[in-house]
Amino acid sequence: MAFDKEKLLALCNKFSENTLMRTLDIQYIDAGEDFLTATMPVNPNVHQPMGLLHGGASVALAESVGSAASMLFSDPEKEEVRGIEISANHLRSKREGMVWGTARIIHKGRTLHLWEIRITDEDNKLVCLCKLTNIILPKEASK
Repeated sequence: MAFDKEKLLALCNKFSENTLMRTLDIQYIDAGEDFLTATMPVNPNVHQPMGLLHGGASVALAESVGSAASMLFSDPEKEEVRGIEISANHLRSKREGMVWGTARIIHKGRTLHLWEIRITDEDNKLVCLCKLTNIILPKEASK
């Protein structure tokens, strides 16, 4: 599949309608041959009780952008992406503002993709570092 940045971003944002990504206000904003970036506002909707960015919201951003990034190397008409493992290191707290999640490919196999997702803040400081493994399944096998 030839890379078309605008088409990919539109597809990712369309797939987000009526999902957790829309609830968390995750927006896909940039893509390249080997990366995908999305934003998420940090506000009370994604806070834990202490008023900080909830680790689960960071993981939701990471899995969302990493799974969507696997579409760079798959055919959405014939294949579906499933996250099978994610790990996260929460390195910095955040109370308000915006975070960016950028997924970059580490390993691209026929059926397994391994992504590193770096979640950074407005000052490009690392908030969370995640690793996500996706499996690529034929659509028939995923039903």
